[in-house]
Amino acid sequence: MTESTSPQTAPDQPEDGAALLDTVEAHHRRFNVFPSEAAFVAVVLWVAHTHLLDAFESTPRIAFLSPEPGSGKTRALEIIETLTPRPMLTTDVSPAALFRSVSDPEARPTVLFDEVDTTFGPKAAGNEDLRGLINSGHRRSGVVLRCVGDGNSQTVQRFPVYAALAMGGLGDLPDTIMSRSVIIRMRRRAPNERVEPFRERVHAAEGHALRKRLAAWADSVRDKLQDVWPELPEGISDRPADVWEPLLAVADAAGGHWPARARAACVQLVTAARANDKGSVGIRLLTDLRDIFGPAERMLTSDLLGKLAELDDAPWADLDGKPIVARALARMLGDYVNADGDPIKPRNIKTGSKSVAKGYYAADLADAWTRYCQPTPEASATSASAATAQVRALFPVAEQVAVADAAPDAAAEQSAVR
Repeated sequence: MTESTSPQTAPDQPEDGAALLDTVEAHHRRFNVFPSEAAFVAVVLWVAHTHLLDAFESTPRIAFLSPEPGSGKTRALEIIETLTPRPMLTTDVSPAALFRSVSDPEARPTVLFDEVDTTFGPKAAGNEDLRGLINSGHRRSGVVLRCVGDGNSQTVQRFPVYAALAMGGLGDLPDTIMSRSVIIRMRRRAPNERVEPFRERVHAAEGHALRKRLAAWADSVRDKLQDVWPELPEGISDRPADVWEPLLAVADAAGGHWPARARAACVQLVTAARANDKGSVGIRLLTDLRDIFGPAERMLTSDLLGKLAELDDAPWADLDGKPIVARALARMLGDYVNADGDPIKPRNIKTGSKSVAKGYYAADLADAWTRYCQPTPEASATSASAATAQVRALFPVAEQVAVADAAPDAAAEQSAVR
């Protein structure tokens, strides 16, 4: 008997949800190395939730991303393909083909979108229609509107686009897709990390057997999951709450150690995602200015421009082919407002007994810093340490090596971004 198979539940006995999820996790571990224990937990819960899609108001996207090829993204999707209902693995799809594929709830596929960087990467066209479709399909109420018919007899028809979606690609995705996704940062296997080669002809049948068991278990708990509100970890709200509620509900339904592991994984992955979130150029500017100001109450524009240009990992020394200038700084900051609701503008600052120069006051920027910037490295480190302590308390000692420093590393990465 292979590691991925466990004794089948007798026909007259209900499936043990926790044991089944354990078996699905073991199946993944045979063929792939995920970057953390939290990633294994998230992937298993995501696979299970695809069998319960209509029990939830939203479906999280899951994105396997890496800086380099050969990091296990495609392998993850291939294994998921054997476990999820009606999988549709593709590397290229048009908006029309996608919405027609998912618009029939009875035949709705689980969409597995590999090489997604070729669609949304820096060298790709905007693909705004496809991006909007992926975002709309995150919620059960999501629809697209299309004209149907010929000539003057056309009518506007609503097509439902709610569907589960997993993606694999290089780099990052558009912010609106990232915010609706569980992010798994894949990496190449180290020499000491060994897995079993995945052969579809040999191993797909094992995955299909697990898929049938997942579907049967899903049918047994479906009624309990209708309109359920799982308890969220402290600090998880807004979009991350939308992403994780279905996964936490699945973990609660499975029982055993899964509810605790799911909440620890939620905190760890959300913390890491926030640390990796570089935001828009405007948010990056606000964050860099906050760090440059430090305790200062005001700074001259000339000093700010010089310090911005000195930042190594920043775009300010080469913004549209030249260093950022005072006019560009004023234009970008003018999109944000101060605590009184007025646009942020440069003001006169005395530089001597009779001379003044333009500059900015920290008080004018403080409200925007609070609203748009991630917490300071000190605050992130506190949150990351709490997440790590929770992970260590819940995962077996043998498993802690891979996750012990994940959250602090995320906080450090956030500091490095700045």
